[in-house]
Formats: sequence, C-alpha cells, structure tokens
Amino acid sequence: MRLRCAVLDDFQGVATEVADWSRLPVDVVPFREHIRDEDSLATALADFDIVVTLRERVPFPGSLISRLPRLKLIVASGMRNSVIDYEAAKAHGVTVCGTASSSTAPVEMTWALILGLARGVVQESNALRQGGPWQSTLGADLHGARLGLLGLGKIGSRVAQVGLAFGMRVGAWSRNLTAERAAATGVELAASKEELLADSDFVSLHLALGERSRGLIGAPELALMKPTAYLVNTSRAAIVDQDALLAALRNRSIAGAGVDVFDVEPLPAGHPMRSAPRLLATPHLGYVSRGNYATYYGQAVENIEAYLAGSPVRQLP
Repeated sequence: MRLRCAVLDDFQGVATEVADWSRLPVDVVPFREHIRDEDSLATALADFDIVVTLRERVPFPGSLISRLPRLKLIVASGMRNSVIDYEAAKAHGVTVCGTASSSTAPVEMTWALILGLARGVVQESNALRQGGPWQSTLGADLHGARLGLLGLGKIGSRVAQVGLAFGMRVGAWSRNLTAERAAATGVELAASKEELLADSDFVSLHLALGERSRGLIGAPELALMKPTAYLVNTSRAAIVDQDALLAALRNRSIAGAGVDVFDVEPLPAGHPMRSAPRLLATPHLGYVSRGNYATYYGQAVENIEAYLAGSPVRQLP
C-alpha cells in the first residue's frame, strides 16, 4: 500500500507546483479548505501516514495525534511550532520535522502595510476605480517620522534598516534589548515600552509569542499612542488585545492599524475585524511568497525523503 501525504491549508493550490513531489513514492493530497475542529481533522486525516502543515494554523494536540493511528510523520513549515504536542508525538511514534523560513517576506509585508496606511493606498485606489473623489486623503510623511519597533530580532532589525533608508527616526524596545544591540542596528533604545508608544508615529510589532508578550498591547498601551499614529502587527495576533484595538479604531484614538494576523484564522465571515474602520487588514500574507513556499514545500519533500530513508532531518523541537 502506498503511503499517503496530506498537505493542509493549500489555499492557493500551489503546494504541488512550487516543489517536485513526483520523486516521492507517496500519494500527495492537498487540502484547499481549512479544517477547523478536531473531530473533522481526525476524520479527514484518518487514512494519511504523513501530514504537511502550514505554520501554526492547525494544532496537533495529543488528543488528535492519538486518533490518527496511521500517522508517522508531521512536517511543519518553519523551525518553531507551538501547537504541536511533541511529547504525544513521540509517545505515538510520530516524527516531527520543520523547514527553513525566510525573514524577507514578513519584512516586505510589514512595509506594504506601513506604506498602505501612510498613503491611503486602498482607499484612494478604490475611489479611483469606483468613480469616487479624485484625492480624498492626506498622506502621512515617513521621512522624519518616528518608527517604534517592539522587538529587534531578525525581522525587526531588517524593518529598522528600511525605516532608516526612508529617513525615519527609529527606536526599539523589548525586555531584553540592550543599548549596545540597538546601536549595532543603528537605532535608539527606547527608555520604556510606554515611551516608545507615546512618541512614535508608526509602531510595528516583531516579538515572538510567549507568556510575557501575550496581551502586551492592550487598552492602556493604545491610549498612550498619538491620535495620528498607526499600529502594525505582522507578528502574532495574541500580542495585541483585539477588542481594545477595535475600540481604539472606532473611537479614533489612533489614526489606523495594519493587521496581518488574527485570533482565529481564516477569519470567519462577519467577524468585526472584517469591517473595522481605519483598518488595513490582510489574510496572514506575511510568509506567503513564492520564494518562501518553494523553501517550505521543497524542504518538506526533502524531509519526507530522509524519513523514508530512515534518517530524518530538521527534527523538532
């Protein structure tokens, strides 16, 4: 019996185009629609030996893994995944592997949102196409404005470089960030999170999600921001209190927000984030680029080959 491989959340139908799966002695079945609940996942994946999962969208708790007796290999895109129960996988004889992931795509997506907000790109484009007013917004200048970064890791530091190229004043803060580390990137270390929020014209989040960063930006923090300032989140939805952000947008206490990540994905129809004012929202496109997908799925094929050869590579955690 040939092995079967499920490729989850292949929304664009490109997983089998960007990598050569033909060299595998495996039947590959892409799933174009997201499967939300555990019972449906247990049913859909019951006859699969291998599952390729995209980022952290589909949780694999022990309760699900125990219901998949044929499952032997999970390949997750990226080398970090917080929604897979590794102990349960080990107990059930399931190997878990990851792939490389480029920081280029999320950096570019961050700037797409910043520029889109600053120059009212979506509003102006829609007006032009629909016979609306010729020029209805007054763009915000980047040159001379302050860009505040919460997090100055691999992605945050590259976002900072672009900000500096635009002539922005760039500041950064995180709990472990030092003045030396900030200076090495060419940015200023903010005195505190509160100072960064209060003095920045654009605030962009680039933190890993953990107990210390969960809910880091809530109503008190949003209240510190200028009414002319913008918040951008391409990191993790749970870092920002979604209800507090919606209230700030509705109350006009901030100028707007660019959001690429959500508490529930895909975002349900009728969700308030779909209709919030002054919100530039995108469907988690931060990692979605041809180059990144070629890496994800190309290395997924390599991982499956190595596993079948008895020498797994890129094992997690």
